[in-house]
Amino acid sequence: MQKAIGYQCSLCQTRYGLDEVTYTCPKDDGVLDVLLDLEAINRAASPQTIFDSTDRSMWRYLPLLPVSDPGHTGTPLRSVGWTPVYRPPQLAAALGMKSLWLKDESGNPSASFKDRASALLIARAAEIGAEVIVTASTGNAGAALAGMAAAAGQKAVIFAPKTAPPAKVAQLLVFGSEVILVDGNYDDAVALAVAAADEYGWYCRNTGYNPFTAEGKKTAALEIWEQVIVGSQVKGRLNVFVSVGDGNIISGVHKGFRDLHALGWLEEMPRIFGVQSSGSAAIANAYLAGTEEIKPVSATTLADSISVDMPSDGLRALRAATQTGGAYVVVEDEAILAGISALGRVGIFSEPAASTAYAGLVKALADGLISPDEPTLVLLTGSGLKDVRAAMQAAGEAPVIAPNLQSLNEFFAKKG
Repeated sequence: MQKAIGYQCSLCQTRYGLDEVTYTCPKDDGVLDVLLDLEAINRAASPQTIFDSTDRSMWRYLPLLPVSDPGHTGTPLRSVGWTPVYRPPQLAAALGMKSLWLKDESGNPSASFKDRASALLIARAAEIGAEVIVTASTGNAGAALAGMAAAAGQKAVIFAPKTAPPAKVAQLLVFGSEVILVDGNYDDAVALAVAAADEYGWYCRNTGYNPFTAEGKKTAALEIWEQVIVGSQVKGRLNVFVSVGDGNIISGVHKGFRDLHALGWLEEMPRIFGVQSSGSAAIANAYLAGTEEIKPVSATTLADSISVDMPSDGLRALRAATQTGGAYVVVEDEAILAGISALGRVGIFSEPAASTAYAGLVKALADGLISPDEPTLVLLTGSGLKDVRAAMQAAGEAPVIAPNLQSLNEFFAKKG
């Protein structure tokens, strides 16, 4: 079954056939949405088809994805997604909330949400016969591509800023991809990846550039629908909080809910809230100004995964909030670090970009953007092991004592 029938530009709304364009709109460089044959999907599948699946990965949603089965059974490529959803009562009580869910993406093979897009891009690359996939990344997207490429025996090249956290660079190298550090920022790495793809004929995975990345990321929305909206029989409209950098994750989540709604499988669209650090808030600035004109910033935030000067998927990311009745929330880096600690106290170890979404929830409650009575989910996009330096900032240092009971007693006495 041919599930994808073309593309549509997010700016000028021009439609293209699958063979007419590969990346962005030729008219205005707008990011493209993949158009699905909804009637064909509804003839071939139903919600019950999904619910009956024994596949516990993102590939359980293959009937809704614009690629064919990628194969590689028994490899990490087939274990991406179907990440757990938690309901920590102590955290809900501390926030005064009745219904709070946390979706933790750290269990993915490379420990981040970005595995979803990379797994789907591997499948797409096989379909079009691409020999090499290239991407730019601050670490997570690159690690995801490197890991998925290793699992599938696919060649990959990753450009990353030289300032990327060492743990993320090490992960890139361990997976065996060609890793090149760029003496510049994330935006410089993005531009180089696009130029290299043009020069060498490589397939470019860059987020906000390749339309299939959002198709992989939308699988998180499909899981939220099945695990929470249907599985927990949510009463009322669900709020979903997502941290935002270049904008492709929140765009993908929005696309997933839109596809479900268009199919008639989702009655009411969730409200989507984007959260940005005050040091990298280009999209939030546009939202707060009441405009769709997104202007670049000089990004300075400890949350490297969402540190972006000019978001590549900014417009769709903005509309994910405005078209669902959500909002954008801006948080300080200090709140992001506090979020790491708060999540850690309920057993979840998140990197700064992930805790940003939680910090956004805290601020939205304080500002009255949402009510504590409203069902709410926070999407946690990556493991704290990705950025141990930030974790140490959040948690502080452990005390050192002599190895005897006297020292231990003295320590407890001082502690009170």
